[in-house]
Amino acid sequence: MIHVVIADDIQILRQGLKAILSQDSGIQVTGMASNGKEAYQCCKEETPDVVLMDMRMPEFDGSWGIRAIKNDFPQVKILVLTTFDDPDTVNAAMRSGADGYILKEMEDEQVIWSVKMVCAGMQVFDGGVSQGFWQQAAAAGKKEAEALPVPGLTDRERDIMKCVARGMDNKEIAASLFLAEGTVRNNISRLLDKLKLKDRTQLAVFTVKHHMD
Repeated sequence: MIHVVIADDIQILRQGLKAILSQDSGIQVTGMASNGKEAYQCCKEETPDVVLMDMRMPEFDGSWGIRAIKNDFPQVKILVLTTFDDPDTVNAAMRSGADGYILKEMEDEQVIWSVKMVCAGMQVFDGGVSQGFWQQAAAAGKKEAEALPVPGLTDRERDIMKCVARGMDNKEIAASLFLAEGTVRNNISRLLDKLKLKDRTQLAVFTVKHHMD
């Protein structure tokens, strides 16, 4: 179970994000905060895995909250979720220690997927955010991936892995690749066994880490 704290100064958005995340049985929202200081307090009381953090909040903004949380609770992953994609805001978040940066215009499924990826140790960025940061992270990841062996995979297995990394469920993968849903399910089970992974989240992380997405 992934425990999440939501920090946003607008109550209706906090409630909306909680409803979105609650769609996934593997995620539980354990705290709500209206600014960075309240988010920090939630971390003291709830010990979450991930904090979903807005950047612009009154009194104690997202940068303050990220720094405070990372200083005292470095194991907590912080995923910025905001409407602002200007360089100054992105840079402020990354300098403070954020583990990812996504925009509120994302689809519900992408928000859930991003929370899972950040929790699993991946840096997650919205496609239009901070291209420079993304390129640097990709370059570093490529060097690491080149040193990691990848077992022989069929074209079908690689296609399925790409779909899993994009957050698609078995039904969506089957429709996209013109396969039976059972075939997709069996292939994913074989992939988990072949790659010695526990679940779909680890399979998605493996796919991204090896630049197979």
